[in-house]
Amino acid sequence: MRARPRWMDKDLQPLAELAADFFTRECAPHEARWATQQHVDRDVWRKAGELGLLCLSIPEEYGGGGGTFAHEAVVGAEQIRALAPSLGATLHSGIIAHYINAYGTEEQKHTWLPGMASGDLVSAIAMTEPGTGSDLQAVRTTAIRDGDEYVINGSKTFISNGFLCDLVIVVAKTDPGEGASGVSLIVVEANRPGFSRGRNLEKLGQHGQDTCELFFDDVRVPVSNLLGGTEGLGFIQLMSQLPQERLIVAIVALHMMEKALELTVDYAKQRHAFGKPLLALQNTKFVLAECDTVVSVARSFLDDCIVRHLDGELDVVGAAKAKWWLTEQQNIVIDRCLQIFGGYGYMVEYPIARLYADSRVQKVYGGTNEIMKELIARSL
Repeated sequence: MRARPRWMDKDLQPLAELAADFFTRECAPHEARWATQQHVDRDVWRKAGELGLLCLSIPEEYGGGGGTFAHEAVVGAEQIRALAPSLGATLHSGIIAHYINAYGTEEQKHTWLPGMASGDLVSAIAMTEPGTGSDLQAVRTTAIRDGDEYVINGSKTFISNGFLCDLVIVVAKTDPGEGASGVSLIVVEANRPGFSRGRNLEKLGQHGQDTCELFFDDVRVPVSNLLGGTEGLGFIQLMSQLPQERLIVAIVALHMMEKALELTVDYAKQRHAFGKPLLALQNTKFVLAECDTVVSVARSFLDDCIVRHLDGELDVVGAAKAKWWLTEQQNIVIDRCLQIFGGYGYMVEYPIARLYADSRVQKVYGGTNEIMKELIARSL
């Protein structure tokens, strides 16, 4: 039985039930089809918005739910438990909306956040470039001011929600001659001339989550689309928001581990070998005992990080520790669980195979685990 997180109060339980019902009914039955078409149906975003499951931690005055990060954590957990990972809502609500809420002007917040909360606007953030991954100060996409407009040129890749997005926060150089101090964040609406999408990328896992290339060819946006209204603050803005992004990755890691363990224990009770259930075999018992212990430790560690974040005390180093360690354990635990399934674990029709494939990227995005260790080492 899962331990109740100490940040989970009775007011969050109805939200958990609502989210579980939504993901079980509206998403899980369509996951196989979404995996084939490589994106979710557009109307599922609006259904989530109608139920109030988007932008829960954004103030009500901007159309959000007026809640806290705990509300986002609850929805993210239920999405994983329902085996319905394709809707990119955690990115949309827990990450991108917070850039706008934290740094946007009042006009920007009133312009974009209500549509994001309703599901009418799907959002993305464009950081990674074909030649630039974790080194964000080295981006080559430019946004050069021309009168009252910015002219944006460049390309981005591996952009989650990119295929369906209606607006995208672009990490660009407003001063190409500078490093970090030349980076700005600019919001680009997808209907701007010169904006185009490349192919929807085929990935090892997360097949139903749209991920594509984005291209900017003399895309003109008003200066008012500069996030926060001051050039050169983009790198600082990114570094300030990345701890929450990394905590979200850690939350996904824990609940994927928990789901894999749950599925494997059920399988080991039902599957027989050598005349007895797999769970009666010593090796199986010991493997699952070890995995269950790791999950228990991971849950305790993560809950502490969430409490610290809710109290405004989770720093860059703490988030880096949570991100790298939980995603590392996620891959180890799910690999060991898959082994217990034997050949069936390699079959995509079994959820354990999909959990395995979806897990690998967790050690890459949000800053690679090697970068996380570098951040931690600098604090020693």
